[in-house]
Amino acid sequence: MIRILLVDDQTLVRQGIRSLLSLPEADGLEVVAEASDGQQAVAMVPEINPDVVLMDMRMPVMSGLEALQTLTRLGQLPPTIILTTFDDDQLVLAGIKAGARGYLLKDVSLEQLVGAIRTVAGGGSLVQPAVTQKLLSGLEHMQTEFASLDRPDPLTERETEILRLMAGGYSNKEIANTLGVAEGTIKNHVSNILSKLGVRDRTRAVLKALEAKLV
Repeated sequence: MIRILLVDDQTLVRQGIRSLLSLPEADGLEVVAEASDGQQAVAMVPEINPDVVLMDMRMPVMSGLEALQTLTRLGQLPPTIILTTFDDDQLVLAGIKAGARGYLLKDVSLEQLVGAIRTVAGGGSLVQPAVTQKLLSGLEHMQTEFASLDRPDPLTERETEILRLMAGGYSNKEIANTLGVAEGTIKNHVSNILSKLGVRDRTRAVLKALEAKLV
């Protein structure tokens, strides 16, 4: 059984996620406790010892970022997934620097939620290791490494969708399976994305997209 601590100041969000994780498709997962702010989460983690924490970032009293930083400093941070919305890119970057294993959008599907929880509980990450390492080094140190256009060419809706999956650490094959297309098609899209962003690899593409708030 994977034991989960759910941290979010919105009661409806907590109820919704708890309801999802009580469905048969989430067998083996259990929300064992809830917290409505970061301070409560910091106090509960050593008592409950959850396998996974789902952490909102914008909360009263103590934010999710502050909670992540505190638990990391204390050496008590469990595998943690940030719960976020599209306009929280900078917080996501800061959260990953603070030790989070990745992030999920709050409107994520049950299949994605369950898969993400099982991944981090098993020691995995939702962010490519190379990206995580760059983030830990500080995004500001990467800015001079971009040999790219000041304003990237606009991405298509499909390219943006693929870029989000790339940011989640998915391989070309996994993206192809997710979208139901051939792997070669995804490779072509990735090449177009790199060209439009003016970068030479996937890591820089994801970092530039996050910095420019393209995803």
